[in-house]
Amino acid sequence: MAVAMTPKICCVNSTVGLLQTRRPNSSDWTTWRQSCLRSVSSLKFQTSFTASPLTVSMAATLPPKAERLISGIYVQSERHKQMTHSILPEKLELIKSLDAWAGENVLPYLKPVEKCWQPQDQLPEPSSDGFYDEVKELRARAANLPDDYLVVLVGDMITEEALPTYQSMLNTFDGTNDETGASPTPWGVWTRAWTAEENRHGDLLNKYLYLTGRVNMKAVEKTIQYLIGSGMEPQTENNPYLGFVYTSFQERATFISHGNTARHAKEFGDAKLATICGLIAADEKRHENAYCKIVEKLFEVDPDGAMLAFGDMMRKKIAMPAHLMYDGVDRNLFTNFSMVAQRTGTYTAKDYADILEHLVNRWNVQKVEGLSPEGRRAQEFVCTLAPRVRKLEERAQLKPKRAPKTGTVSWIFDREVQMW
Repeated sequence: MAVAMTPKICCVNSTVGLLQTRRPNSSDWTTWRQSCLRSVSSLKFQTSFTASPLTVSMAATLPPKAERLISGIYVQSERHKQMTHSILPEKLELIKSLDAWAGENVLPYLKPVEKCWQPQDQLPEPSSDGFYDEVKELRARAANLPDDYLVVLVGDMITEEALPTYQSMLNTFDGTNDETGASPTPWGVWTRAWTAEENRHGDLLNKYLYLTGRVNMKAVEKTIQYLIGSGMEPQTENNPYLGFVYTSFQERATFISHGNTARHAKEFGDAKLATICGLIAADEKRHENAYCKIVEKLFEVDPDGAMLAFGDMMRKKIAMPAHLMYDGVDRNLFTNFSMVAQRTGTYTAKDYADILEHLVNRWNVQKVEGLSPEGRRAQEFVCTLAPRVRKLEERAQLKPKRAPKTGTVSWIFDREVQMW
Protein backbone atom coordinates (compact mmCIF):
# COMPACT_ATOMS: atom_id res chain seq x y z
CA MET A 1 0.00 0.00 0.00
CA ALA A 2 1.39 3.39 -0.99
CA VAL A 3 1.13 6.25 1.42
CA ALA A 4 0.20 9.57 -0.17
CA MET A 5 1.26 12.27 2.26
CA THR A 6 3.89 14.93 2.75
CA PRO A 7 6.60 13.89 3.24
CA LYS A 8 5.90 10.84 1.06
CA ILE A 9 6.79 7.38 2.33
CA CYS A 10 7.61 4.68 -0.18
CA CYS A 11 5.23 1.74 -0.64
CA VAL A 12 6.57 -1.08 1.52
CA ASN A 13 5.95 -3.55 -1.30
CA SER A 14 8.25 -1.74 -3.72
CA THR A 15 11.87 -2.48 -4.44
CA VAL A 16 14.26 -0.41 -2.37
CA GLY A 17 16.85 1.89 -3.89
CA LEU A 18 15.30 3.36 -7.00
CA LEU A 19 11.82 3.55 -5.52
CA GLN A 20 12.81 5.09 -2.18
CA THR A 21 11.35 8.58 -2.66
CA ARG A 22 11.63 10.08 0.83
CA ARG A 23 13.02 8.90 4.14
CA PRO A 24 10.27 8.36 6.69
CA ASN A 25 10.78 9.76 10.16
CA SER A 26 13.25 8.04 12.47
CA SER A 27 10.61 6.13 14.40
CA ASP A 28 9.35 4.52 11.19
CA TRP A 29 12.73 3.89 9.57
CA THR A 30 13.64 0.48 10.98
CA THR A 31 10.25 -1.12 10.33
CA TRP A 32 10.01 0.43 6.88
CA ARG A 33 13.48 -0.66 5.85
CA GLN A 34 12.97 -4.23 7.06
CA SER A 35 9.65 -4.47 5.24
CA CYS A 36 11.22 -3.30 1.99
CA LEU A 37 14.09 -5.76 2.32
CA ARG A 38 11.66 -8.61 3.01
CA SER A 39 9.72 -7.62 -0.10
CA VAL A 40 12.80 -7.71 -2.30
CA SER A 41 14.18 -10.93 -0.86
CA SER A 42 10.89 -12.75 -1.24
CA LEU A 43 10.09 -11.78 -4.83
CA LYS A 44 7.94 -14.55 -6.22
CA PHE A 45 6.07 -15.08 -9.42
CA GLN A 46 2.62 -16.14 -8.38
CA THR A 47 -0.15 -16.95 -10.79
CA SER A 48 -2.69 -19.59 -11.51
CA PHE A 49 -4.05 -21.23 -14.57
CA THR A 50 -7.59 -21.59 -13.29
CA ALA A 51 -8.94 -19.63 -16.24
CA SER A 52 -6.39 -20.38 -18.94
CA PRO A 53 -2.61 -20.54 -19.37
CA LEU A 54 -2.77 -16.93 -20.49
CA THR A 55 -3.38 -15.76 -16.95
CA VAL A 56 0.39 -15.54 -16.69
CA SER A 57 0.54 -12.97 -19.47
CA MET A 58 -2.78 -11.21 -19.54
CA ALA A 59 -5.55 -12.02 -17.11
CA ALA A 60 -3.24 -12.27 -14.08
CA THR A 61 -1.93 -8.78 -14.80
CA LEU A 62 -5.27 -7.21 -13.95
CA PRO A 63 -5.21 -4.84 -10.98
CA PRO A 64 -7.27 -5.63 -7.90
CA LYS A 65 -10.96 -5.02 -8.55
CA ALA A 66 -11.50 -1.91 -6.46
CA GLU A 67 -13.62 0.11 -8.83
CA ARG A 68 -16.78 2.19 -8.87
CA LEU A 69 -19.01 3.19 -11.76
CA ILE A 70 -19.15 6.92 -12.49
CA SER A 71 -21.23 8.01 -15.49
CA GLY A 72 -20.74 4.62 -17.07
CA ILE A 73 -16.95 4.67 -16.63
CA TYR A 74 -15.15 2.34 -14.23
CA VAL A 75 -12.90 4.37 -11.96
CA GLN A 76 -10.40 3.03 -9.42
CA SER A 77 -11.72 3.58 -5.92
CA GLU A 78 -9.84 5.51 -3.28
CA ARG A 79 -8.98 2.21 -1.60
CA HIS A 80 -6.77 1.27 -4.52
CA LYS A 81 -3.69 3.33 -3.68
CA GLN A 82 -0.61 3.58 -5.85
CA MET A 83 2.67 5.28 -5.25
CA THR A 84 3.35 8.31 -7.41
CA HIS A 85 6.50 10.25 -8.27
CA SER A 86 8.78 7.58 -6.86
CA ILE A 87 11.99 8.66 -8.56
CA LEU A 88 14.77 9.97 -6.31
CA PRO A 89 16.04 13.52 -6.98
CA GLU A 90 19.46 12.29 -8.10
CA LYS A 91 17.85 9.80 -10.50
CA LEU A 92 15.66 12.57 -11.89
CA GLU A 93 18.72 14.72 -12.54
CA LEU A 94 20.34 11.80 -14.33
CA ILE A 95 17.28 11.42 -16.56
CA LYS A 96 17.33 15.13 -17.39
CA SER A 97 21.02 14.89 -18.28
CA LEU A 98 20.11 12.47 -21.09
CA ASP A 99 18.26 15.07 -23.18
CA ALA A 100 21.04 15.48 -25.74
CA TRP A 101 21.61 11.73 -25.87
CA ALA A 102 17.90 11.17 -26.56
CA GLY A 103 18.02 13.65 -29.43
CA GLU A 104 20.89 11.78 -31.04
CA ASN A 105 19.86 8.21 -30.27
CA VAL A 106 16.06 8.04 -29.86
CA LEU A 107 14.65 10.52 -32.35
CA PRO A 108 16.30 8.76 -35.34
CA TYR A 109 13.85 5.89 -34.78
CA LEU A 110 11.07 8.19 -35.99
CA LYS A 111 10.21 8.30 -39.69
CA PRO A 112 9.48 11.54 -41.57
CA VAL A 113 5.77 11.91 -42.26
CA GLU A 114 6.32 11.96 -46.01
CA LYS A 115 8.03 8.57 -45.82
CA CYS A 116 5.37 6.94 -43.64
CA TRP A 117 2.58 4.80 -45.02
CA GLN A 118 -0.89 6.21 -44.47
CA PRO A 119 -4.13 4.27 -43.89
CA GLN A 120 -5.54 5.32 -47.25
CA ASP A 121 -2.64 3.57 -49.01
CA GLN A 122 -4.17 0.23 -47.99
CA LEU A 123 -7.88 1.02 -48.43
CA PRO A 124 -10.24 1.41 -51.39
CA GLU A 125 -10.05 4.92 -52.84
CA PRO A 126 -13.45 6.57 -52.24
CA SER A 127 -13.00 9.06 -55.10
CA SER A 128 -12.32 6.29 -57.61
CA ASP A 129 -14.92 4.94 -60.03
CA GLY A 130 -13.86 1.48 -58.91
CA PHE A 131 -14.48 2.15 -55.21
CA TYR A 132 -17.58 -0.02 -54.90
CA ASP A 133 -15.93 -2.90 -56.74
CA GLU A 134 -12.89 -2.65 -54.43
CA VAL A 135 -15.16 -2.71 -51.38
CA LYS A 136 -16.94 -5.78 -52.74
CA GLU A 137 -13.58 -7.53 -53.18
CA LEU A 138 -12.56 -6.56 -49.65
CA ARG A 139 -15.81 -7.92 -48.23
CA ALA A 140 -15.47 -11.14 -50.22
CA ARG A 141 -12.02 -11.74 -48.73
CA ALA A 142 -13.19 -10.83 -45.23
CA ALA A 143 -16.08 -13.28 -45.48
CA ASN A 144 -13.56 -16.10 -44.95
CA LEU A 145 -12.23 -14.71 -41.66
CA PRO A 146 -13.36 -16.86 -38.68
CA ASP A 147 -15.22 -15.19 -35.83
CA ASP A 148 -12.47 -15.92 -33.31
CA TYR A 149 -9.96 -14.20 -35.58
CA LEU A 150 -12.26 -11.18 -35.82
CA VAL A 151 -12.51 -11.03 -32.02
CA VAL A 152 -8.73 -10.86 -31.73
CA LEU A 153 -8.39 -8.34 -34.56
CA VAL A 154 -11.09 -6.11 -33.07
CA GLY A 155 -9.45 -6.36 -29.64
CA ASP A 156 -6.12 -5.33 -31.13
CA MET A 157 -7.79 -2.43 -32.95
CA ILE A 158 -9.55 -1.23 -29.80
CA THR A 159 -6.24 -1.36 -27.95
CA GLU A 160 -4.68 0.83 -30.65
CA GLU A 161 -7.61 3.25 -30.58
CA ALA A 162 -7.03 4.00 -26.89
CA LEU A 163 -3.97 6.00 -27.94
CA PRO A 164 -4.96 9.16 -25.99
CA THR A 165 -4.44 7.15 -22.81
CA TYR A 166 -0.95 6.08 -23.84
CA GLN A 167 0.19 9.59 -24.71
CA SER A 168 -1.19 10.78 -21.39
CA MET A 169 0.70 7.99 -19.64
CA LEU A 170 4.01 8.90 -21.29
CA ASN A 171 3.49 12.47 -20.14
CA THR A 172 3.22 11.35 -16.52
CA PHE A 173 6.90 10.31 -16.49
CA ASP A 174 8.94 12.75 -14.42
CA GLY A 175 11.85 14.26 -16.34
CA THR A 176 10.70 13.17 -19.81
CA ASN A 177 7.18 14.60 -20.00
CA ASP A 178 6.04 17.19 -22.52
CA GLU A 179 5.54 20.07 -20.10
CA THR A 180 3.95 22.57 -22.50
CA GLY A 181 2.16 20.38 -25.05
CA ALA A 182 4.61 21.50 -27.73
CA SER A 183 7.93 21.17 -25.91
CA PRO A 184 11.01 21.23 -28.17
CA THR A 185 12.89 18.82 -25.90
CA PRO A 186 13.79 15.45 -27.46
CA TRP A 187 11.45 13.70 -25.03
CA GLY A 188 8.53 15.96 -25.93
CA VAL A 189 9.22 15.59 -29.65
CA TRP A 190 9.43 11.81 -29.29
CA THR A 191 6.15 11.51 -27.38
CA ARG A 192 4.19 13.56 -29.89
CA ALA A 193 5.74 11.98 -32.99
CA TRP A 194 5.42 8.46 -31.56
CA THR A 195 1.75 9.18 -30.90
CA ALA A 196 1.30 10.47 -34.45
CA GLU A 197 2.82 7.31 -35.90
CA GLU A 198 0.75 5.07 -33.67
CA ASN A 199 -2.43 6.96 -34.56
CA ARG A 200 -2.37 5.44 -38.05
CA HIS A 201 -2.70 1.91 -36.64
CA GLY A 202 -6.13 2.27 -35.08
CA ASP A 203 -7.35 4.41 -37.98
CA LEU A 204 -6.44 1.76 -40.55
CA LEU A 205 -7.81 -1.23 -38.66
CA ASN A 206 -10.99 0.65 -37.76
CA LYS A 207 -11.72 1.61 -41.36
CA TYR A 208 -10.90 -1.85 -42.64
CA LEU A 209 -13.20 -3.55 -40.15
CA TYR A 210 -15.97 -1.06 -40.93
CA LEU A 211 -15.77 -1.92 -44.63
CA THR A 212 -15.89 -5.67 -44.01
CA GLY A 213 -19.41 -5.48 -42.59
CA ARG A 214 -18.47 -8.36 -40.30
CA VAL A 215 -18.42 -6.53 -36.96
CA ASN A 216 -20.85 -4.53 -34.84
CA MET A 217 -19.26 -1.11 -35.15
CA LYS A 218 -21.48 0.54 -32.53
CA ALA A 219 -20.45 -2.07 -29.93
CA VAL A 220 -16.83 -1.55 -30.96
CA GLU A 221 -17.12 2.22 -30.71
CA LYS A 222 -18.71 1.99 -27.27
CA THR A 223 -15.85 -0.24 -26.13
CA ILE A 224 -13.31 2.31 -27.35
CA GLN A 225 -15.06 5.13 -25.50
CA TYR A 226 -15.31 3.09 -22.31
CA LEU A 227 -11.64 2.13 -22.52
CA ILE A 228 -10.35 5.66 -23.07
CA GLY A 229 -12.57 6.90 -20.25
CA SER A 230 -11.31 4.20 -17.88
CA GLY A 231 -7.61 4.76 -18.60
CA MET A 232 -4.95 2.23 -17.68
CA GLU A 233 -2.98 1.23 -14.62
CA PRO A 234 0.56 0.08 -15.49
CA GLN A 235 1.94 0.88 -11.99
CA THR A 236 4.83 2.91 -13.37
CA GLU A 237 4.65 5.51 -10.57
CA ASN A 238 5.49 8.52 -12.82
CA ASN A 239 8.95 6.96 -12.89
CA PRO A 240 10.72 6.90 -16.29
CA TYR A 241 12.88 3.96 -15.19
CA LEU A 242 9.76 1.87 -14.65
CA GLY A 243 7.91 3.47 -17.55
CA PHE A 244 10.48 2.67 -20.20
CA VAL A 245 10.80 -0.92 -19.02
CA TYR A 246 7.02 -1.13 -19.44
CA THR A 247 7.00 0.40 -22.93
CA SER A 248 9.87 -1.84 -24.05
CA PHE A 249 7.87 -4.91 -23.06
CA GLN A 250 4.60 -3.60 -24.48
CA GLU A 251 5.94 -2.61 -27.87
CA ARG A 252 7.41 -6.07 -28.33
CA ALA A 253 4.11 -7.63 -27.26
CA THR A 254 2.20 -5.61 -29.86
CA PHE A 255 4.81 -6.44 -32.49
CA ILE A 256 4.24 -10.13 -31.81
CA SER A 257 0.46 -9.83 -31.72
CA HIS A 258 0.18 -7.89 -34.98
CA GLY A 259 2.73 -10.17 -36.60
CA ASN A 260 0.60 -13.18 -35.73
CA THR A 261 -2.60 -11.55 -36.99
CA ALA A 262 -0.76 -10.90 -40.26
CA ARG A 263 0.27 -14.55 -40.51
CA HIS A 264 -3.22 -15.77 -39.73
CA ALA A 265 -4.82 -13.37 -42.25
CA LYS A 266 -2.60 -14.82 -44.95
CA GLU A 267 -3.63 -18.34 -43.94
CA PHE A 268 -7.28 -17.32 -44.25
CA GLY A 269 -6.73 -15.94 -47.74
CA ASP A 270 -6.77 -12.19 -47.05
CA ALA A 271 -3.43 -11.00 -48.39
CA LYS A 272 -4.37 -7.33 -48.08
CA LEU A 273 -5.19 -7.68 -44.38
CA ALA A 274 -1.93 -9.57 -43.91
CA THR A 275 -0.10 -6.59 -45.42
CA ILE A 276 -1.98 -4.18 -43.14
CA CYS A 277 -1.11 -6.10 -39.98
CA GLY A 278 2.47 -6.54 -41.17
CA LEU A 279 2.91 -2.79 -41.65
CA ILE A 280 1.64 -2.14 -38.14
CA ALA A 281 3.92 -4.83 -36.71
CA ALA A 282 6.93 -3.21 -38.41
CA ASP A 283 6.13 0.12 -36.75
CA GLU A 284 5.84 -1.58 -33.37
CA LYS A 285 9.21 -3.25 -33.86
CA ARG A 286 10.85 0.09 -34.62
CA HIS A 287 9.26 1.66 -31.56
CA GLU A 288 10.35 -1.30 -29.44
CA ASN A 289 13.94 -0.70 -30.52
CA ALA A 290 13.70 2.94 -29.44
CA TYR A 291 12.39 2.15 -25.96
CA CYS A 292 14.87 -0.69 -25.52
CA LYS A 293 17.64 1.74 -26.45
CA ILE A 294 16.57 4.02 -23.61
CA VAL A 295 16.64 1.23 -21.02
CA GLU A 296 19.95 0.04 -22.44
CA LYS A 297 21.32 3.52 -21.73
CA LEU A 298 19.93 3.42 -18.18
CA PHE A 299 21.75 0.15 -17.59
CA GLU A 300 24.91 1.88 -18.79
CA VAL A 301 24.69 5.00 -16.63
CA ASP A 302 22.84 3.55 -13.62
CA PRO A 303 22.99 -0.26 -13.66
CA ASP A 304 21.61 -0.69 -10.16
CA GLY A 305 18.67 1.65 -10.72
CA ALA A 306 17.84 0.02 -14.04
CA MET A 307 18.04 -3.46 -12.54
CA LEU A 308 15.75 -2.55 -9.66
CA ALA A 309 13.25 -1.05 -12.10
CA PHE A 310 13.30 -4.14 -14.33
CA GLY A 311 12.81 -6.40 -11.33
CA ASP A 312 10.03 -4.27 -9.90
CA MET A 313 8.03 -4.18 -13.14
CA MET A 314 8.35 -7.93 -13.67
CA ARG A 315 7.42 -8.61 -10.06
CA LYS A 316 4.25 -6.58 -10.55
CA LYS A 317 3.68 -8.37 -13.86
CA ILE A 318 3.12 -6.32 -16.98
CA ALA A 319 -0.47 -5.09 -17.19
CA MET A 320 -1.76 -5.08 -20.73
CA PRO A 321 -2.75 -1.53 -21.81
CA ALA A 322 -6.38 -2.52 -22.49
CA HIS A 323 -6.92 -4.37 -19.22
CA LEU A 324 -9.87 -2.10 -18.30
CA MET A 325 -11.72 -3.00 -21.52
CA TYR A 326 -15.52 -2.94 -21.26
CA ASP A 327 -18.38 -2.81 -23.78
CA GLY A 328 -21.22 -1.83 -21.46
CA VAL A 329 -22.24 -5.46 -21.00
CA ASP A 330 -19.37 -7.84 -20.28
CA ARG A 331 -17.17 -7.01 -17.29
CA ASN A 332 -14.97 -9.98 -18.24
CA LEU A 333 -14.48 -8.75 -21.79
CA PHE A 334 -10.72 -8.37 -21.54
CA THR A 335 -10.30 -11.81 -19.99
CA ASN A 336 -12.45 -13.36 -22.71
CA PHE A 337 -10.55 -11.52 -25.44
CA SER A 338 -7.29 -12.71 -23.85
CA MET A 339 -8.42 -16.32 -23.80
CA VAL A 340 -9.33 -16.20 -27.49
CA ALA A 341 -5.95 -14.63 -28.25
CA GLN A 342 -4.26 -17.45 -26.32
CA ARG A 343 -6.27 -20.20 -27.99
CA THR A 344 -5.68 -18.86 -31.50
CA GLY A 345 -1.95 -18.41 -30.89
CA THR A 346 -2.06 -14.65 -31.34
CA TYR A 347 -0.56 -13.73 -27.97
CA THR A 348 0.23 -16.45 -25.46
CA ALA A 349 1.92 -17.24 -22.18
CA LYS A 350 4.87 -18.50 -24.22
CA ASP A 351 5.12 -15.09 -25.87
CA TYR A 352 5.24 -13.46 -22.43
CA ALA A 353 8.19 -15.66 -21.45
CA ASP A 354 9.88 -15.11 -24.81
CA ILE A 355 9.60 -11.33 -24.46
CA LEU A 356 11.11 -11.42 -20.99
CA GLU A 357 13.96 -13.63 -22.19
CA HIS A 358 14.51 -11.34 -25.17
CA LEU A 359 14.82 -8.27 -22.94
CA VAL A 360 17.17 -10.05 -20.54
CA ASN A 361 19.42 -10.88 -23.48
CA ARG A 362 19.01 -7.51 -25.19
CA TRP A 363 20.14 -5.65 -22.08
CA ASN A 364 22.80 -8.25 -21.10
CA VAL A 365 21.15 -8.44 -17.70
CA GLN A 366 23.06 -11.53 -16.62
CA LYS A 367 26.39 -9.74 -17.11
CA VAL A 368 25.57 -6.51 -15.26
CA GLU A 369 28.03 -5.93 -12.41
CA GLY A 370 28.47 -3.47 -9.57
CA LEU A 371 25.01 -4.05 -8.14
CA SER A 372 23.76 -3.52 -4.61
CA PRO A 373 22.46 -6.57 -2.70
CA GLU A 374 18.94 -5.55 -3.70
CA GLY A 375 20.06 -5.17 -7.30
CA ARG A 376 21.58 -8.64 -7.31
CA ARG A 377 18.33 -10.09 -5.99
CA ALA A 378 16.40 -8.33 -8.74
CA GLN A 379 18.93 -9.62 -11.29
CA GLU A 380 18.49 -13.19 -10.12
CA PHE A 381 14.72 -12.80 -10.19
CA VAL A 382 14.42 -11.54 -13.77
CA CYS A 383 17.03 -13.96 -15.09
CA THR A 384 15.19 -16.98 -13.70
CA LEU A 385 11.64 -15.81 -14.34
CA ALA A 386 11.19 -16.86 -17.99
CA PRO A 387 12.01 -20.54 -17.31
CA ARG A 388 9.59 -20.49 -14.39
CA VAL A 389 6.83 -19.08 -16.57
CA ARG A 390 7.47 -21.79 -19.15
CA LYS A 391 7.30 -24.49 -16.49
CA LEU A 392 3.94 -23.16 -15.33
CA GLU A 393 2.73 -23.24 -18.92
CA GLU A 394 4.00 -26.80 -19.41
CA ARG A 395 2.24 -27.96 -16.26
CA ALA A 396 -0.97 -26.34 -17.43
CA GLN A 397 -0.72 -28.11 -20.77
CA LEU A 398 -0.31 -31.47 -19.02
CA LYS A 399 -3.54 -31.05 -17.09
CA PRO A 400 -6.62 -32.86 -18.40
CA LYS A 401 -8.32 -30.92 -21.16
CA ARG A 402 -11.41 -29.09 -20.04
CA ALA A 403 -14.63 -29.08 -21.97
CA PRO A 404 -14.61 -26.22 -24.48
CA LYS A 405 -16.18 -23.01 -23.23
CA THR A 406 -18.06 -20.71 -25.56
CA GLY A 407 -19.37 -17.21 -25.07
CA THR A 408 -20.97 -14.40 -26.99
CA VAL A 409 -19.08 -11.25 -27.94
CA SER A 410 -20.89 -8.00 -28.71
CA TRP A 411 -18.29 -7.01 -31.32
CA ILE A 412 -19.50 -9.76 -33.65
CA PHE A 413 -23.23 -9.25 -33.10
CA ASP A 414 -23.31 -11.56 -30.06
CA ARG A 415 -22.26 -14.60 -32.05
CA GLU A 416 -20.66 -17.35 -29.98
CA VAL A 417 -16.95 -18.09 -30.10
CA GLN A 418 -14.88 -20.68 -28.31
CA MET A 419 -12.99 -19.14 -25.40
CA TRP A 420 -10.87 -22.21 -24.64
